[in-house]
Amino acid sequence: MDTIAPIAPAAATDSDMIENVTYDEMTVGQSASLVREVTAADIELFATVSGDINPAHLDKEYADGSMFHGVIAHGMLSGSLFSTVLGTQLPGPGTIYLGQELSFRRPVKPGDRVTATVTVREKQDDKKRVVLDCHCTNQDGKEVISGVATVIAPTEKVSRHRMALPEVRMIRHDACAKLLEKCEALPPQPTAIVHPCDRDSLQGALDAAHAGLIRPVLIAPAAKLRAVAAENGFDISGYEVVDVEHSHAAASKAVALARAGEVAAIMKGSLHTDELMGEVVRKDGGLRTARRVSHAYVMSVPTYHKTLIVTDAAINIEPDLAAKVDIVQNAIDLARVLGVDVPKVAILAAVETVNPRMQSTLDAAALCKMADRGQIAGGLLDGPLAFDNAISKVAAKVKKITSPVAGDPDILLVPDLESGNMLAKQLSFLASADAAGIVLGARVPIVLTSRADSVQTRLASCAVMALVAAATRRG
Repeated sequence: MDTIAPIAPAAATDSDMIENVTYDEMTVGQSASLVREVTAADIELFATVSGDINPAHLDKEYADGSMFHGVIAHGMLSGSLFSTVLGTQLPGPGTIYLGQELSFRRPVKPGDRVTATVTVREKQDDKKRVVLDCHCTNQDGKEVISGVATVIAPTEKVSRHRMALPEVRMIRHDACAKLLEKCEALPPQPTAIVHPCDRDSLQGALDAAHAGLIRPVLIAPAAKLRAVAAENGFDISGYEVVDVEHSHAAASKAVALARAGEVAAIMKGSLHTDELMGEVVRKDGGLRTARRVSHAYVMSVPTYHKTLIVTDAAINIEPDLAAKVDIVQNAIDLARVLGVDVPKVAILAAVETVNPRMQSTLDAAALCKMADRGQIAGGLLDGPLAFDNAISKVAAKVKKITSPVAGDPDILLVPDLESGNMLAKQLSFLASADAAGIVLGARVPIVLTSRADSVQTRLASCAVMALVAAATRRG
């Protein structure tokens, strides 16, 4: 899961107040404390806010080899707890921080429970200053930090409702790294790069090659290709170049190499998708199989607990029932390649009940029955399901839907391309999802890159392509 939501203070209520202790009310020896468990999320959030990305705090491999034998929290993370006590308890609201001395005695690690305590040492009547001893101990009672704070204490009584803090979600874009890890044992897959005659498409292919995912075969007008490489400082001397006249010839050559088994995958360059896919789906000389060709987005959505496949959002505009059978089967096979033993498929519609006037609900019901009869294999299907009860167990419970899929799908089958394309882009641009795209159902997997794709997206798509290509070669 790529989202962490650290526990925030509760929302303000009538009884949830912050009240200060004025200078006149304070006495020498008076103290206040707070207890906080330091989590990995706290450490990452502190690094994000402060910019302190010392590997001792974030890089487990590095930290394991350090003198502390593991990740440690920033010293100032625990030290900041003194500021919390001073600003909210003793003296509390109205306090002006003048100075702080700290000595760090022991490291704090994720899971440690620390207690920060401030104790009044001295009062200075002329300027209403207070000197406080500061001590922070861990769950074993051992001192972590010691120090002294100097503040100007408030002279007027203040009592305020505790402000409710927003929930903090930390989004770690590590989906690409996880896919790359799955590919570590694979040899680079021979891949036809079709007409990579602009900076983005050529760089995408070279990045994938440098990552060990592919062995590119660059198919393009050689002079144009080398000009693009020279203009952008790319070294293509170590890669095979197949010289062709134009983009259409490049698409035709890539398909021919795939048919001959000389490449295991195809990656789109700077040509139109229709131009490439027209060659792929040709009845004579193309890469058709018994399956319908379909597209799948492999998405890491920060607000969802596992990888989500959305299909079809790029190729089949208005698929009928027969096409949906192949689209589902392609997605199930992909999920299994990615490590899901029995993928759960939510068949989406606008409603969760079968309506004779809504074809998507009829198709959903038929697909579920076909799965029961073995016509769709390897997955667990349910539908029709509306998006809310497909994704949320709570929503499903409210609608009284009992289903092993609702709230836990691996695959979302959309009714048509328009709804699928909008869903995938909404997840990407509104929910910060990472997406890798792959074309399935042909003899070899195909990556359809876009100029808007980030380097991470291109690498993730190539990683999925490499996994599918290796699985296809294994049969």
